[in-house]
Order: sequence, then structure tokens, then C-alpha cells
Amino acid sequence: MTVIQFVGLGTMGAPMVGRLVDAGHRVYVYDVDAEASRQVADQSGAVHTADPRTSSDADVLILMLPNSDIVSTALGDSADPASLVRSRRAGTIVVDMGSSRPDTTKRNAETLAALGLELVDAPVSGGPVKAAAGELTIMVGTSDETMYDRVLPVLQSMGSAVQRTGPVGSAHALKALNNLLSVIGLVGGLEVLSVGTKFGLEPQLMLDVINRSTGRNHATEVKIGPQVLTHNWNVGFPLALTLKDVHTALALAASEGIDIPVSSAAVAIAQEALDALGTTAPDQSQIGEYLEKRNGVRFDGR
Repeated sequence: MTVIQFVGLGTMGAPMVGRLVDAGHRVYVYDVDAEASRQVADQSGAVHTADPRTSSDADVLILMLPNSDIVSTALGDSADPASLVRSRRAGTIVVDMGSSRPDTTKRNAETLAALGLELVDAPVSGGPVKAAAGELTIMVGTSDETMYDRVLPVLQSMGSAVQRTGPVGSAHALKALNNLLSVIGLVGGLEVLSVGTKFGLEPQLMLDVINRSTGRNHATEVKIGPQVLTHNWNVGFPLALTLKDVHTALALAASEGIDIPVSSAAVAIAQEALDALGTTAPDQSQIGEYLEKRNGVRFDGR
């Protein structure tokens, strides 16, 4: 059994906590939304904490937060005795499982190392359904073999595929690149369906053939049928967070001097969709809704 403090109980964090408790770990939970924290604790068997600094006995501190800025804010100033990071005892492993920027992850690792703490980046892929089933793909960035061995059983409680990617920051880089490729596949699939629909092909027929052919990808196989053709618009991942991740990938490409025109074009479409939809929190699949309006087509056959 590992004692874990888990901070961040959103769409992904809540089911991940359930998997940790089911695996026999003792889990303290915290979220800025105290009611959400209590609900997750009641439903999972975890322990609600009103202040994450009180769980100083935790061996592992897991952060499942939206971005690097929020991670840095949650950890607090390393010079402040009242900060979360200063409440951790030496040897604690801090696991950033959100989609943070690789450069910020590296800086946070240096700051924590000075306090005797180890930062491991371990972002996930798979969405809330796979999180609930314990079938996430988890990428792990650390060069420390001992730390990896210590944190591996915890990660295996939440994921069916745990892959070490290299030194700290490498996992966050790979996660951003994976999400960029995912957006390319989604936008590409929707554009192809737009052309075919305008021509007179039936969207579901096209999708069925594509998914038995060489053009298939994760979006055509998993997302477009149940969420776009039905107008459910509920992949379960906000478009705004999607764009945050892919902009991280674009920045990484720029820092390495790599020109990526196809990627940039796909991200531009996704950004146009977010700007045009006008809803408070559009789903990633609603890129399809935007393309319907832009191109004068309907994917639901009406």
C-alpha cells in the first residue's frame, strides 16, 4: 500500500482516484471545489482533506491539474514555509499527471530537487471512460530508476499501458505531440466527411468504409460515429483544453526549429471552431459542428 495525496478531481481525476483506492492504496483527496472533493471521497472510499498540506505522511503527491501555471500555483513558493511543496517530507515523489509544458516541468523538477523531492511527469491518454476502467496509457518522464520503480505500482493501478519516455519533461512533450496528432486526425476526418457529404455520399456509409480502409484513425473509429454523426457532441474533453495541449506541441516544434504546416493548419481550424461556437465549454467533437456550419453540410443525415 502507498499513501497518496491526490490534488485535482475533475473529469479525469475522480475516476483515477477510484482505481487507486480499489488497488488498496490509501488516498487523500483535495480539490479547490470542496464539495467535489467530499463527493469523490464518499463515492470512492478516499479521505477528503480540506487542506492538502495536512497529508504530510503521503509517499506520493499526484497533481491532476489543467496546466503548468496551475501546477506551479498549487505547489507554491519553495521559499514559503506555508506552501504545499514545503509541507512534503524529503523523498516524496511528486507526479504531475496533467498536460503541462515540458520546459516548466523541467524547471519545477529543479526546484523540487533542491528540497529533496523528485518530480515525475506522467500524463495520461484515454479519456474518462478508460480512466474509470483503469485502462489509461500513461507516459512517464524520469531518469531515476529507483523513483520509477517506486511510482510504477501506483501508475499501474490507473493504467494498462505504462511507458517510460526518458528524462523528466519527456512525457509531457510526448503527450502534447500525441494530442496534436489526434487533432490532425479529427480535423482531417471531418473535412473528408464534409466533402463526401456535399457530394451526396451518406456520412455513416463513408465512415464504415473508411474504418475498413487505410484512411481510418482514432477519430474515425471512436469519436466521429457516436459523437458527431449523432450530434451528441460529447467526447468528454473540452475543446479549450485540447487547444491548450496542441499549442504546447506547436511551441515545442518552434523551439526545435521544425516547420509543421499541416499541424498548424489543423490547429487553426480547431481554434476557429472554439472562437465561433460561442458556448461556454464546447466539446472537442464540436469542431464537427463548426465545419457543418462553415461548409453547409449536416453529418446526421438531416
